[in-house]
Amino acid sequence: MSRLLHRLGRGAALHPWRTISAWLVVAAAVAGLAAAFGGTPHDDYDVPGARAQVGVDQLRAHQPGAGNTSARVVVHDRRGADVDPATMGALAARLQRLPHVVTVQPAVASADGDTSLLTVGYDAPVTDTDLMGHLEPLDAAVAPTRATGLQVELGGELPESAVAPMQGRGELIGIVAALVVLVFAFGSVVGAGLPIGAALVGLGIGSAGITLLAAATDVSTAAPMVATMVGLGVGIDYALLLVTRHVEYLRQGLPVVEAAGRASATAGRSVVFAASTVLVSLMGLRLAGLPVYSSFGFATAIAVVAVAAASLTLVPALARFAGLRLLPRRERPSRRRRAVTSLTTAHGGGAGATAPAVAGRTGTAGRAPLTARWAARVGRRPLPWAVGAAVLMLTLAVPALDMRTWPQDASSASTDLTTRRAYDLVAAEYGAGANGPLTFVVDRTVVDDDELASVRTSVRTHAFVSALTPTTVSPDGALAVFDAIPSLAPTDERTGTLVADLRADLPKGVELTGGTAFFSDIADMLAARLWVVIVFVVAVSVLLLAMVFRSVVVPLKAAAMNLLSIGAAYGVLTAVFQWGWGASALGLDHPVAVSSWVPILMFAILFGLSMDYEVFLLSRVREDWLRTGDSKGSVVRGLSSTGRVISSAAAIMVAVFLGFATEVDAVVKMLGVGMAAAILLDATVIRMVLVPATMSLLGDRNWWVPGWLDRLLPVVRAEVEDDDGVAVPTAPADGSPTPLGAPTKAVNPAPTHDDERTPVGTF
Repeated sequence: MSRLLHRLGRGAALHPWRTISAWLVVAAAVAGLAAAFGGTPHDDYDVPGARAQVGVDQLRAHQPGAGNTSARVVVHDRRGADVDPATMGALAARLQRLPHVVTVQPAVASADGDTSLLTVGYDAPVTDTDLMGHLEPLDAAVAPTRATGLQVELGGELPESAVAPMQGRGELIGIVAALVVLVFAFGSVVGAGLPIGAALVGLGIGSAGITLLAAATDVSTAAPMVATMVGLGVGIDYALLLVTRHVEYLRQGLPVVEAAGRASATAGRSVVFAASTVLVSLMGLRLAGLPVYSSFGFATAIAVVAVAAASLTLVPALARFAGLRLLPRRERPSRRRRAVTSLTTAHGGGAGATAPAVAGRTGTAGRAPLTARWAARVGRRPLPWAVGAAVLMLTLAVPALDMRTWPQDASSASTDLTTRRAYDLVAAEYGAGANGPLTFVVDRTVVDDDELASVRTSVRTHAFVSALTPTTVSPDGALAVFDAIPSLAPTDERTGTLVADLRADLPKGVELTGGTAFFSDIADMLAARLWVVIVFVVAVSVLLLAMVFRSVVVPLKAAAMNLLSIGAAYGVLTAVFQWGWGASALGLDHPVAVSSWVPILMFAILFGLSMDYEVFLLSRVREDWLRTGDSKGSVVRGLSSTGRVISSAAAIMVAVFLGFATEVDAVVKMLGVGMAAAILLDATVIRMVLVPATMSLLGDRNWWVPGWLDRLLPVVRAEVEDDDGVAVPTAPADGSPTPLGAPTKAVNPAPTHDDERTPVGTF
C-alpha cells in the first residue's frame, strides 16, 4: 500500500494541474448526474416490526385520511371570549379546499369556549413531496382568521415537518473555527486554508453523491445534515494529518514533490485505515433495524469516502503550489538561498546537491514540545494519572445510568415556533394528553359489538385515561375506531407503561396505534438494538486494530477507552438535556428526554472518529518502538509528534459539532452537544492522559500477540516509513536535517527521473 500511496501522492504533486483538472471533471460529472438523475431526500416514517404499524396499515386500507398525515389548527381568543362558530365554519371550508385534504373534523371547543380546534386529514403520508416541508397552503388558509385578531397556531405532523429547517450555521461556524485553529497550528494562512479547501471539495462531491443515492433509495431528510457534520470534521482531520506530515518532511529538507509522496505513503495509510474504521462503524447502523439508520449510514459513508479521496490526492497537488509557504515565515529559507538552490538544480546539481535545511521546531529556547513534556510527566507516575483519568470519565458517565430515551415532539421545540405554541394551547385548554391521543383500531370481522363495548369499558377505567371519543365506523364497515385521551403528556415517563398496560388487555382483532404508541414502540426497539450495534462495531474495530498493530492488548484497550469516552458523552447528554443542567443556554425552556434516535447514531459515528485518533497516535508510537525498542520513550515521542495535530483536529471537530448545536431542532442540538463532548474528552483525557499512562504501565506488553494469532491475522500496517519500497533518508550522525540527495535505505525504491528533482520551495 505504501508504494501505491507514495506514487499517488508524488504523482499528484508532480502534475498538480492534471490532478486539479481531474477533480474538476469528476465534480462536474457528479454534479451533472445529480442534477439530471438525482433524487430528493425523502423520509419513510413507517416502522416495520412496530406493533403500532399494524393499525396504521389497517386505517390506510379502509378509512380515507386515516393513517396518513394530519394537521391541527388551534384558534384562540386572547380576550377570553367565545370563538364564533361562524368563523370556524368559514375556516373549515377553506381548509377543505386545500390540495390533498380529505377530511376536516368538526371544530371542538374548549371547556371555557375561548379556544377551538380543527383536525385536518390528508390523503398521503407526511413524507409525500407535495406535503412535507410545505406550510404555505395552511398559512394561506388561516390568514383571514388571523386578520380578525384571533390567535391561530398550527400543530400536528405536517406543520412539524416545516417549521424548523436547518439554517446551515453549523457548517459556517465549523469552517471559521477550523481556519482560526489551523492558522495557530501552522503559523501560516496557506497551511490553514489547504486542509479546509481539500475537505470542502470532497464534501461537495459527497453531497452530489448523496443526491444520486436519493434517486435509488429513500434517504432521510436528516441524513445529509449528519453526513455534512461528519464529512466536514473528518475531511479537515485527514487533510490536516497529511499536511502536518508533509511539513515535517519539508523541515527535514526534502523537496516538495518528495515530501508529498512520503506524506502520502505514511500519513496516507493512516487516513485509509482511519476512514475504513469509520465506514465499519457506519455500516453497523444497518443493525439498528430501521430503514432511516441505513440511509444515515450510506449517506455518511459517501461523504467520508469523498473527503478521504480528496485528501489523498488534492493535498499533494495543493502542497506543490504552496511550496514552502506551508511553513511559518520565520522557518522559510531566504529568497537568495532558494534561488541558488533552483539554479544549482537547473544546472545539473541533482543527486549530489543539497537543499536548504529547514530546522524543525522543538519548543521555546530549545525545549521539548509541550506534548512531549506532558507525556514524560505522565509516564513518570502513570498509575495515579491512569486512576484519576478513569475516575473522571466514570464520574461523567454516571448520569447515563438514568438516561431515558423517547422520541422528541413539539413540546421540546422553541416557543418561537407555531407548533410549540399550538402544543401549549392544546395542553392548557384540553388537557396534557390531548396532544397524544391513543387510537384503537377494531377489526369488526373478529370483534363483535359486545366485545367492542367491553374493550371501551376496560380502556375507560384505566387510571391514566381521562376520556374516550365516540366510536366511528369506516365507510366499508370493516373497522371501528375510537381514541382514548390520556391524562399524561406524550413525553411523560409513565406513558410507555400506559401503552404496554392497555395492549396487555386487548383481545385479538384490536390494535393500539397513533403517534404516542409509535413513540413507545420506537423507544423499546432502539433500546434493544443499541447493544447489537455496540457488539458488532466493537468486535470488528478490535479485529481491524489487531491486524494493524499486531497486538491483543492495544485493540482491547482502545475499545475500552472509546467506550469510556462515549459513556461519558452519554452522561453529559443526560445531565444537559434530561436533568436540565445548562439546557437554557441551548434555547430549551425545560428538561427533555434524550431522543431515541440519538444514542445509536452517536455511538456508530463516535466510535469510528475515536478510532481515527487512536490510529494517528499509535501508528507513530509503534513506528518509534519498532525502530528503538524503547517502550516508554516511544510513547513520549509518539505523543510529541501527533499531539499538535490531534489537538488541532479535535478542536476543529468540537467547533463543527457545537455549531450544529445552535440549530433549532432539539435532536440536532443533542447530536451536536453529545459528539462535541465525546471528542473533547477523547482528545484530552483519553489521548493525553489514559493512553500514555496505560502504555507506560504496560511497557512492551502493549505489543504482545500470541504466535498463532499473529500467523492468522493479515498484515496491514499504518504509517511505517521504511515499508513497501518507500525510500527513507539516512539522517546525519549529528542530528542535522537530512539534505536532498542523501543516501537512502529502501527496498525497490520508486524510480526517480531528472524532471522529478524539484528543489525545495519551487514548483
